[in-house]
Parts: sequence; structure tokens; C-alpha cells
Amino acid sequence: MSTTVIVVQIIAFAVAISFHEAAHAWSANKLGDPTAKLLGRVTMNPLKHLDPVMTVLFPAMLILAGLPPFGAAKPVPVDTRNLADPKRDHAWIAVAGPISNLILAAGSIVLLRVLMTDVFRATIPEAVFAPIGLLLHASLLINLLLATFNMIPLPPLDGSWVLSALLPGPVAAFYRQLQPYGFVILIALMYTGALRVVFRPVIAFGQALAGF
Repeated sequence: MSTTVIVVQIIAFAVAISFHEAAHAWSANKLGDPTAKLLGRVTMNPLKHLDPVMTVLFPAMLILAGLPPFGAAKPVPVDTRNLADPKRDHAWIAVAGPISNLILAAGSIVLLRVLMTDVFRATIPEAVFAPIGLLLHASLLINLLLATFNMIPLPPLDGSWVLSALLPGPVAAFYRQLQPYGFVILIALMYTGALRVVFRPVIAFGQALAGF
């Protein structure tokens, strides 16, 4: 993998993860909890959302493994006491992140399709066209992967909060006890090839949308 591709993927990942976390914070504020907003988490500044393990180490391991980077950021704090319906509203806050990534993926494919038209190909120098095309392609794949990855029902990923909202109280409490082991389980899934099985059709779908 070339240095240019790695740099482009890092930029696309930083934008995707920042938009993802800002969506969590924004939706929490809209549902009555301003905690994340007061901490400055409704922002596209990636440094505000950075988690050393899930935002840096895990994506770096994926890049070294030849996969597009994806992962998670520092969890957005939610004070459920401020929510009208804590279980339901927390699930909506959680799902706002993956939805934001699908929005970015849709925007990326639209811009990529426009960029690939004959008019733009004829007017934009190759030195400009190539990196923009790479960035949009990376944005499409990374946002699709982020949406899929974060909906895996494994604490602390977003999908776990959605599943928790559907489980009875005692079962949900027991299920949340998996959280300290989440990263270890994710590493095991990556090295056993299970993540590749899950993400291979997502990557193929993204490539098809991009026309590759």
C-alpha cells in the first residue's frame, strides 16, 4: 500500500470518525442531554474524539493488515437522567453515528460519480483529479465499513446500545458486563478472519457503487 493511499485513508477516517461522534453528541443534545455538547463534542475536530486504542491502534493494525482503517472514538458521554426515555433515547443516540456515516458514504458516491463524468475528466488536471478521486473512494469505503463495524452488537460499539434497548433489564445489565472485554474480542475477530468475512461483501458493495 503506497504512502499516498495511507495518507488519504487517514484523512477520510479522521473526517468520518469526527462526523460520527459529532452526530452522537448532537443527537444527545436534541434528546435532552447537553453533556457532550458542553464538553465540546459537537465538533469536527478529530482531537476532541480521539481514543488511543480504538482511534489509533486498531485502525493502524488494520492498515498493516491491508484493510481500510475503521474503528471507534472516545465514547460520547450520555447522562441518561436527562433523557425522557433512557433506553429508547440512548439507542437513538447510538444509531445516529452509523447513520451519519451512511450520509457521508452517500455524499461521497454522488461526488465521485460527478467527478468521473467526461466534463470533469476533461477540465481537471490529473494531478488534482487522482487524489480527489482516491479521497472520495476511500471516504465511501471507510464510511460503509464504519457504519457496519459500529453496528456490531459488541460493547462498547453502537450496536450494543441498540441491542441493550431491546433486552429485558437484567439481561441488558449482564450483557453490558462484556464491555471490558470488547477490544480483546475485536482483536480475536480480526486475527481469526471473522471481520474479513463480515466486511468483504461491504467492500465489494462499495467498489460496485464506485464503479470499480
